[in-house]
Amino acid sequence: MHTSSILKALAPIKQEDFIQSIADAFQHISYYHPIDYIKALGTAYEKEQNPAAKDAMAQILTNSLMCAQGKRPICQDTGICVVFLKIGMDTKWEASISIADMVNEGIRIAYNSSTNKLRASILLDPAGKRQNSKDNTPAVIHYEMTTGSGVEITCAAKGGGSENKSKLVMLNPSDSIVDWVVKTVPAMGAGWCPPGILGIGIGGTPEKAVLLAKESLMSHIDIEELREKKASSRIEELRLEIFDKVNALGIGAQGLGGLTTVLDVKILDYPTHAASLPVAMIPNCAATRHIHFTLDGSGPAVLETPKLEDWPQVIWKPNLETSTRVNLDTLTKKEVEHWKPGQTLLLNGKILTGRDAAHKRITDMLQKGQELPVNFKNRIIYYVGPVDPIGEEVVGPAGPTTATRMDKFTKTMLDLGLLGMIGKAERGHDAIEEIKKQKAAYLMAVGGSAYLVAKAIRNAKIVGFEDLGMEAIYEFEVQDMPVTVAVDSQGTSVHITGPEIWKEKIAQSNINFFNKK
Repeated sequence: MHTSSILKALAPIKQEDFIQSIADAFQHISYYHPIDYIKALGTAYEKEQNPAAKDAMAQILTNSLMCAQGKRPICQDTGICVVFLKIGMDTKWEASISIADMVNEGIRIAYNSSTNKLRASILLDPAGKRQNSKDNTPAVIHYEMTTGSGVEITCAAKGGGSENKSKLVMLNPSDSIVDWVVKTVPAMGAGWCPPGILGIGIGGTPEKAVLLAKESLMSHIDIEELREKKASSRIEELRLEIFDKVNALGIGAQGLGGLTTVLDVKILDYPTHAASLPVAMIPNCAATRHIHFTLDGSGPAVLETPKLEDWPQVIWKPNLETSTRVNLDTLTKKEVEHWKPGQTLLLNGKILTGRDAAHKRITDMLQKGQELPVNFKNRIIYYVGPVDPIGEEVVGPAGPTTATRMDKFTKTMLDLGLLGMIGKAERGHDAIEEIKKQKAAYLMAVGGSAYLVAKAIRNAKIVGFEDLGMEAIYEFEVQDMPVTVAVDSQGTSVHITGPEIWKEKIAQSNINFFNKK
């Protein structure tokens, strides 16, 4: 997060200006990547040597440019809204509602925009009924009071896949922070959609360390500048050491194996108790979304529009020479058994969708002997919760959600006759064993390419559980939807083999691939 001093406000900050600024900010970050992220990813793309990882990065970069041009969400998971506020103690207001109410009203406007409707993902009563709030409120708001007048605001939209990989540990003071990070990152899997950024908070108390980790992610990518100027503090030394050692793990883009897992490592620290060493780590995914601005009473924020020429000249297209077209409407188990790990497919025909809530309801209905609304025999299911369509769209951005969350339902669904599943990230051991046993397959779509994937969807209709909103069961008709065979019918997982291969390649070389000029 920026640490510049609070500006002297010119006049009272008006309620309508504050609300409009929040609304504009969340719309802005839904379709504009920060340019520093795009440039860093472009550099990583040029240096990548694993074709699968390079293809995934090409999809992310192409998707990013498409979203900037079309002003539609980078990812179907348009995030939980996080707002950092630095408020000058002398600030005057012209407002009739609280600051939190103004923040939430701005979010309400942004997420229900008629020109770029965003997905409402926030559930009330999280340990109970888990009912969708319908407008993505309330936000998570962090306040800091400072001298002067005016308000500094940082808005971020954090996807569930990356938030779910957050880690907190209470180390002994003599323990190695680097060792803990290097041990922990592989256990996070690929559900956080690398390549991204690691935010690390050190010190304070447990909750302070977590807040520091989140706040650190709000700053610009500058690891190469740091390397050139040399580290001048222990924190800067840690950033460089962790950056190099995490990339040496070979996890790579989308966990497929490769040279780049993280584009930067951010660290903030705070004094702590002599007996304690709290350390928190939160990743930012390929849909990195945040923006910083100041209000001084002169009107709503003016947000800078990125220049399209700042995007790398990378345009992903289906490779018809190396990919296999699949007709989903005539697909057989025999065909599935011939798919190979890492093979790229272009899917054509009809697929079903379903994620957490739908899988839970299906399981409950089966236990009660109730008839399901859909026949899953010889079908493929896509783990997705799409954004609502606008205009002539048949569906909004519709990228994959983390497949691991559906692992506990895998046997039940395959027993219904499913031939395969599509999601992002790896599958767990038990799910892989069940896939192997039933000679099915798990296909991976690229997380962070939701708008690109949506362009392959030619028709969409709800066929079950309409009351679940974005978690309803849809039937999509797709044309050349790109996927990779991530677990084949023999139980081979590219999320295991890929990182192993690339970790060994990096270890055997004396070259730091990521920083190779």
